[in-house]
Amino acid sequence: MQTVTLNTGTRMPILGFGVYQIPPEQTERAVADALAAGYRLLDTAAAYGNEEAVGRAIRSSGIPRDELFVTTKLWVQDAPAEPNTRRAFEKSLGKLGLDHLDLYLIHQPYGDVYGQWRATEGLYREGLAKAIGVANFYPDRLLDLILNNDVTPAVNQIEAHPFFQRTTDQELMREHGVQIQAWGGFAEGRNNLFTHPVLSDIAKQHGKSVAQVVLRWLIQRDVVTIPKSVRPERMAENIDVFDFELTDDQLATIATLDTGATVFFDHHDPAMVDWLSKRRLDG
Repeated sequence: MQTVTLNTGTRMPILGFGVYQIPPEQTERAVADALAAGYRLLDTAAAYGNEEAVGRAIRSSGIPRDELFVTTKLWVQDAPAEPNTRRAFEKSLGKLGLDHLDLYLIHQPYGDVYGQWRATEGLYREGLAKAIGVANFYPDRLLDLILNNDVTPAVNQIEAHPFFQRTTDQELMREHGVQIQAWGGFAEGRNNLFTHPVLSDIAKQHGKSVAQVVLRWLIQRDVVTIPKSVRPERMAENIDVFDFELTDDQLATIATLDTGATVFFDHHDPAMVDWLSKRRLDG
């Protein structure tokens, strides 16, 4: 497995397994299958409601803890943000059944982000989180956080796929030592991604699937990615992307697919800001 080195010195697998939208009752089996297929980076979140199932799969796998890279995420916290962030972290850690996280991310750029970040900085200094970062931060919010705090985020997990490639965002992250990580790498099949003629033609040239081409494209751009599947055969296919390489011409062709716009929802949309900011997790 290829890895990237975070600004903390921690090595992170460039390809992992995400559990977004996997129901809790299916998550344990899915994670167990992913671990059996060779995945060692697991990505969950408090908001996904399946941290406990991820933890059960980790424990039953028998894989040594130091061979795994486990990420979860903090949801928007009510004031006072600092103590509530620590309580949320401890709750997630307990559900996962772990004594530390490899990466803890602020899930959304809303609420008292500074208070939440100060709390995560404390978790990092105590060694409870080996690395800390953010998700869904656009360049302005990310740079503001970097310039006005002591610890630079190790990772920014954002929407990134052939139709929204985020190359400018990635350049800014690279300048400041922040690792880009993609969610929605397959765009959830939007814009007919899996049958797109450009991607299908490149896949045919390599004897690979469109999904494998997209993952290979992300990896060659040094983008960490976390594809999700509940099917073992798809998990095996998704991790089988280290035996071929896209050419410069193929990379340039894929670059022409970039629309520069989200295919999901806009974090700058006031209605979405309102909805995400007001959402609270049960329990």
